[in-house]
Amino acid sequence: MNSAKLAGIDFYAPSEIVARQLIGVVVLVDGVGGRIVETEAYDREDPASHAFSGPTERNMAMFGPPAHCYVYRSYGIHWCLNFVCREEGHGAGVLIRAIEPLAGLDVMRARRDAQDVTALCSGPGKLCQALEVTRAFNGRSLAQPPFVLEAAPPGLEIVAGPRIGISKAMDVPWRFGLAGSRFVSRPFR
Repeated sequence: MNSAKLAGIDFYAPSEIVARQLIGVVVLVDGVGGRIVETEAYDREDPASHAFSGPTERNMAMFGPPAHCYVYRSYGIHWCLNFVCREEGHGAGVLIRAIEPLAGLDVMRARRDAQDVTALCSGPGKLCQALEVTRAFNGRSLAQPPFVLEAAPPGLEIVAGPRIGISKAMDVPWRFGLAGSRFVSRPFR
């Protein structure tokens, strides 16, 4: 892919811009997925970012190219899906925290062993389980199957606040969400 523009988003932009622009984008993995309703931005100059200490075997995908996946295991328990942004070598990404399920709900319910639609993808680990995203997706392009990204509709109201579940740079307002969504991992305050 020569360009990192996908679903109307320039993945070469700073992570906090990409994170905001991803709200409302529909992401499908093998036809299963929904509307992104919550994201968090991370950058190599951010002490909460995996890229802060430089490239390692674990975080290499976060250093590019843009519009690719960075997948890591959180607390040794669940996978987390990030979309890489900025120029190759920079080290930035957007954590996809929650989606509103729209496609493949029966598949998601079976994968998550949950019936409540609001519980299917309301957190990064739940989302990866519902979409069956694992480390095997690390480094894959978002412009190629099994991914499909569809642009967000115009005029969405987006809210911002501090990120969740980190111990450094906790006050940085780089968590973004769709205003009023009941599918976010935690309400915005």
